[in-house]
Amino acid sequence: MLREILYAKIHRAVVTDCDPSYIGSITIDPDLLDATGMVINEKVLIADCENMARFETYIFEGERGSGQVQVNGAAANLTKKGHHLLIMSFAQMTEEEMLKHRPKVVICDEQNHIAELIEYSPAQATFII
Repeated sequence: MLREILYAKIHRAVVTDCDPSYIGSITIDPDLLDATGMVINEKVLIADCENMARFETYIFEGERGSGQVQVNGAAANLTKKGHHLLIMSFAQMTEEEMLKHRPKVVICDEQNHIAELIEYSPAQATFII
């Protein structure tokens, strides 16, 4: 059986721009992607810390080192420039994989550079393998 678990998170990224006329997606600085293991076209869940909006989209690659976190398409109407976002990626894992996986989390500064990189603890065994 597979279970869905947090794979990685970009914590408190600042929206640098919103473009509702763009094709779609969220454009993210590759430095943030590399640090978390997230990849282009990956589905992500976004939570806006200011207005509580939650939406799903997929990742486009931005300009490296730019701090770019741009929300595009219809989702651009759910947030605003300057808002803080939680960008979360999930993966389906076996229970055995869950016990080993340590989600990588980037804590962003106000320019969307990496202020801190941490790893969460793996899932605790409350089941028998």
